[in-house]
Parts: sequence; C-alpha cells; structure tokens
Amino acid sequence: MKNNRCLALMAALLFAAAAAGQPSGTSARIGAAQVDAIYPDIEKLYIDLHQNPELAFHEQRTAATLAARAKALGFEVTAGVGGTGVVAILKNGAGPTVMLRTELDALPMQEKTGLPFASTATTKNDAGETVPVAHMCGHDLHMSAWVGTAELMAQNRDHWHGTLMLVGQPAEEIVSGAAAMIHDGLFTRFPKPDFALGMHDDASLPAGVVGFHSGFFRAASTSLDMTVFGRGGHGAYPQSTIDPVILAARIVLGLQTIVSRENNPADPAVITVGSIHGGSAWNIIPDTVKLQLTVRSLDPKVQQRLLSAIERQANGEAQAANAPKQPLIEIKSSTDTVYNDPALTQRAVAAARAALGADKVVEMPALMGSEDFSQFGLAGVTAVLLHVGAVDAAKLEESHKTGVPVPGVHSPLWAPVREPTIKVAIGAETAILMDLLKSS
Repeated sequence: MKNNRCLALMAALLFAAAAAGQPSGTSARIGAAQVDAIYPDIEKLYIDLHQNPELAFHEQRTAATLAARAKALGFEVTAGVGGTGVVAILKNGAGPTVMLRTELDALPMQEKTGLPFASTATTKNDAGETVPVAHMCGHDLHMSAWVGTAELMAQNRDHWHGTLMLVGQPAEEIVSGAAAMIHDGLFTRFPKPDFALGMHDDASLPAGVVGFHSGFFRAASTSLDMTVFGRGGHGAYPQSTIDPVILAARIVLGLQTIVSRENNPADPAVITVGSIHGGSAWNIIPDTVKLQLTVRSLDPKVQQRLLSAIERQANGEAQAANAPKQPLIEIKSSTDTVYNDPALTQRAVAAARAALGADKVVEMPALMGSEDFSQFGLAGVTAVLLHVGAVDAAKLEESHKTGVPVPGVHSPLWAPVREPTIKVAIGAETAILMDLLKSS
C-alpha cells in the first residue's frame, strides 16, 4: 500500500514536471520530436532544391516538386497560378482560413560557398543571355520549412479546425509574383484567408532565433530606368555637343541631396544609383546615358515624395545643361511596404514563444530590403512576416566584435546553417498555424 502511494506520488511529480516544461494550448501539440523525425527527409529536399534553382516565372521544376509533396499529404493542389505559382488547400472542418506563403525563385548569380552541394546551374534569362543561377536568398530554406510544416499540420489535423492554405509564390526576387497570383484569382478562385504568415531567413540573427517587428517592417521598393539625352559628337570638340555623361554625373550627385536635405532624418529612405552606362569609345561623346536606380522607404508618403523629387532633380539638371529633351524615367518594378498587423504579430509571437522559448523569439528593427509579401496585406488579408536567423552564433558574435560583416542574403557566400534554421522555422510556423486554427 505504502509502495503504491509512493509510486503514485512519483508519477504525479513526473507529470507535473513534464507539464511545467511544456507550454499550454494547441501550439504545444507539435513538439521538437516530431520536427526531428521528419528533418532528414526535409534536409534532402533542401539540398535538392538548392542544387536545382530556377529564375523568376520559370520555376517549373520547383513548383512541381512542391505540388507533388503537398498532393501526397492530402492537399488539393492547383498549379500554374500567376504563372508558376502553387496553391495547396487542406480543408479540416469549420474554422478560419490561414495562409502560409513560400517563395520559389532563385537569383541570377554564381554561388561561391564551396559547399559540396553548391549550385552549378546555368540558364538563359528572358533576354536570352546565359547566366548562373543560385538560391542565395534562402528561398530553398523557406520551401523546405513550408513542406515540413505542411507534413506536420497534416499529421496533426485532429488538433485544429479550419482551412490551411499553402501558397508557393513565384518571382519574389523581381517583386512581381504576389501581384501576379492575386491578379490570377488567388483570393477569388480560392478561399480568401483570414490570416497570412510568411517567414524569411536573416543574416543578423543567430540560427534558430525568430525575429519580429510590428507595423511597417520591410521597405517599399521602386526600380527605375532613367535615360539622359544629349547631343553627341567628337570628344575633341565638346563645345559642339551637349554631353550626357556630364549631365548624368550631375544628376547622380543631385539625387544624393534628396535624402540628406529634403527628407526627415527620422523617416528611413534610400536612393541608390546601381548602374550607369553610356558611350562606346574614348573620343566619342554619346547621345544618351542610362541610369538604373532603386528607391526605398518605409512610409508610402515618403516613397511618393522621393519619386517626385527624382523627377524634379533630373528635369532641372537637364534644363540647366540645355539638353534637347527631359530625361525619360520608366518604372520597371515596384512593391509596397510590408505592414505587420500589430495584433496578429503579438499573437504570433506569443505562440512561437510558447513553443520555442521566450529567448528564441526577439524583436528586430525594420529593414530597407523589400518583399512583395506586402501585396497580400494590401489585398485585405491580415498578415505578418517573420524572420528566422540563419548564421552561426559564434560567427555572428565575432562579427559584432570585429565589425567585419558576415555574408548576407544576395551574397555569393551566403551559406545558412541549415539544420537549426529549418527546424526552428518549422517549429514557429506550426505553432502559429495551430494557434490560429485552434480547435477550442
């Protein structure tokens, strides 16, 4: 009798200890053991995606791989949405509709990581040029976590109710894929989600740490082509020409005063001239010079002021130079500021912290990099974009000490620490989705 009471007491203590170590609520139903169990297969998928990158709107193999995975898990899959996009729907009774997005495309750049599975792929771009292709922004990480999350949500459907909507979005790198999917009926042909969640790898956080920022988070971005016109001639007789090279140089310098002298220093803004091309020989003054610019800000009103000021500055310099006509300014691509709904951000943070621990989910600053995840929020969906650290903690600490930055996304040396990054991304995504789709 005494032994039975002792055993009962020990069992109660063990149960209490186990309960204390596990957060309450539906977010605790998918634990680290389930993530660990599927990880070897997900890592193989990651390596396969990494070795087979595809450019924006050409992600046929990538889309087919994700579609096949989702279909095998019981999702209703539609391919070809917005070009090469994938939509996978898992209906599980009455409840909200929650969307999880991943990107599909890679970058036209050469990988220099030296990894045994580094990309050696090349392809022809839309201009017909042969270019290298590599996942140097981490979309392969995002896709791998997306598939892992889909698998665990399908396995644990007894613990949530509603509709899970998985979106594989093309062409994020050229900030065009989200709009293409929306225009192709993403929210009319399929259930319009109550909530949308996205995840992006990050070079400023240690691997396995999730970063969040409420409100305006990722910058609006506009890519401009500017053609400056002059009157060409012999380089030995500049007096008979109107030199567009000089005019372009003046414009470049003048543009720098927009941010430094016209913009409120409290409002982040960037104007960068990324390329300048003109002329063909030492002794020939050309007729035209072409500039390419990126313009970024976190406030839509600031973005509009920047664009108006660029046009004013360029026209003013052209008039001062007696140019034959005003510069031609063409918008090549544009996306809006990512806005993280504060209430949804708070809820997502609480769910992720309950699953991962408070020290694994930290606040981070807003960033000037752009993301067309913004389009889902502008379409009326309550949305949040989170980041997940992907850098070895020791290397990041050394970087902070020395001031030498670690390679970041869009670097040819970007090599995320894949296991903790993918596992934590899956853990955070499943915890948040289970909370938003909780059955109680």
